Amino acid sequence: MRSGTGIGTVRRRLHHSDVGCIRSENYETSGLDGLDEPLLGKRDYDDKHSEGRVMEEIWDDERKKEQLHWTLLFSNLIAQWAQWIANLVFGSGSFIVRHIPLLSNTKNRSNPKLIVPTLSPLQEERLRNLQQRLGVPFDGSRVDHQDALKLLWRLAYPDRELPPLKSELWKDMGWQGPDPSTDFRGGGFISLENLIFFAKKYLESFQSLLHKQDGNRADWEYPFAVAGINISFMLTQMLDLQSGKPSSLAGIRFLKLLGEDEMAFDDLYCVAFQMMDAQWLVKRASYMEFNDVLKSTRTQLERELSLEDVSTVKDLPAYNLLRR
Repeated sequence: MRSGTGIGTVRRRLHHSDVGCIRSENYETSGLDGLDEPLLGKRDYDDKHSEGRVMEEIWDDERKKEQLHWTLLFSNLIAQWAQWIANLVFGSGSFIVRHIPLLSNTKNRSNPKLIVPTLSPLQEERLRNLQQRLGVPFDGSRVDHQDALKLLWRLAYPDRELPPLKSELWKDMGWQGPDPSTDFRGGGFISLENLIFFAKKYLESFQSLLHKQDGNRADWEYPFAVAGINISFMLTQMLDLQSGKPSSLAGIRFLKLLGEDEMAFDDLYCVAFQMMDAQWLVKRASYMEFNDVLKSTRTQLERELSLEDVSTVKDLPAYNLLRR
């Protein structure tokens, strides 16, 4: 049942037994175990799909959904075309191969390891700074971390009163419980910084995803804040940032972006979040399918990063989905 079926749609919260998994405090072992029990409360979207909604608004939503679908489809086609060209070049033994990183022998063909190019001093410095950020866990007892959480609330809800750090109101943002500090685990403090960056730089997209304003939403939606933490963790894994130097194809390509922009990781996070929501709508997904949607988002992002004409995050086809 979709959320557009009427005002009286009854929503329920999924419990651990519904998901068929057990909460694990070791976040790194699964990578995607942060979504244990999201809040599935009523959103602003329900009001927009009441029986009194005017026809003009309905057509506007349909146009937005169609545009989102074709943008994502076009992005996929470009990435697949680029991959075909790359396969042709590698297979032909062309001299061009000498000018790009060579594939090393590896048993895991789905995650090929490449020869890491020599980094410039600027790239080394920015990579070191990023890895230091990744190493900072969220600490609810630190005043600066508490202040960052309060800032996120003010950015998300500028017209609402700031609640205590432990309050049921935090669930409105998509935290699993009244204490957001218990949701960070493997995401670390950088996942909170990513959300704040998203809200500051791409406010329209941030608000749209927070309030689930685009497309026909599921009854059991993904929780916004916890989804954001999962995306931060997914990017860290995909870009191989926990090793000394990234050696995955996506990681090596990211080093190029990092050389152009110190905040490339944060911008890429915003692209990934918007891309994930676009995949969510195209697949007409619900809560139980979040992990599958996140995996397909990672695959699509890896394809776009492999495009040869991508020098900055803004060159990614999916960047066009973002709205300020």
